[in-house]
Amino acid sequence: MEEFSRKVRGLSDQPQNKPVQGAQVVGRVAALLRLVGRKPEGMSIAGLVRESGLTRPTVHRLLASLAAEGLLDHDQRTGIWILGPEIFLLGSVAAARFPFEDLARPSLRHLAEESGESSFYSIRRGHETVCVLREEGSFPVRSFVLHEGVRFPLGVASAGTAIMAFLPEEEQELVLSNWERHAGEFAAGHTESVVRRNLEQTRLAGYSVNPGLVLEGSWGMAAAVFDQLGRPIGALSLTGIEPRFRPERQEFLGKLLMEEAHRMSAARTDHL
Repeated sequence: MEEFSRKVRGLSDQPQNKPVQGAQVVGRVAALLRLVGRKPEGMSIAGLVRESGLTRPTVHRLLASLAAEGLLDHDQRTGIWILGPEIFLLGSVAAARFPFEDLARPSLRHLAEESGESSFYSIRRGHETVCVLREEGSFPVRSFVLHEGVRFPLGVASAGTAIMAFLPEEEQELVLSNWERHAGEFAAGHTESVVRRNLEQTRLAGYSVNPGLVLEGSWGMAAAVFDQLGRPIGALSLTGIEPRFRPERQEFLGKLLMEEAHRMSAARTDHL
């Protein structure tokens, strides 16, 4: 995304022929790991250079160092870089602090069983949402826009809309004030006026509807999950093809989403 690339490019202001040290290299490494983890199938070095804004020698040097530490793997046949075993081990340890599986899985299963659609749980990370869990539905035709690790700018797609709609007004306006840069490649389908209207409709209904704005024909709905202070920290969502989200069915799906989001919010409050 443009905003992501801009941030990474901001880390590369010093001449490339000088050694990269300290916080700068940490920022670059973190950015590359996020880019590689954006898709389960990984990413090519050309894609990483393009998305990060770093030079090819710098990217190659950092990737080689990450591979040596087991944080990345390199498929010699395809040239693709993927997350390595150390990421899995670190994630397994960290999972105890972020019990998404225990908190969200029952709701995801219930949503998938009752609706037949694929269900997802996404969390807020700064000005982005990240999908962390999914549960496949029984309906044979599916949308593949959303999967674990996918990141969207806040306010984009159903989960990002559901979360942003219930943030304090000043936080919403901060994002909207620089909307095109924030939304990046999604700005064409998510114009500021469209987003403002979606946010207002979400506050009124209690759930968001994404009418194929990310990918034509792929619809989504979501309801926000709140922490003990009443701040939106995540969202449960359902995705599928347009005929499955006709107006006459949206009320049913919205009710399902809000019931499970409320259950998760209450459970999270009790847990924390």
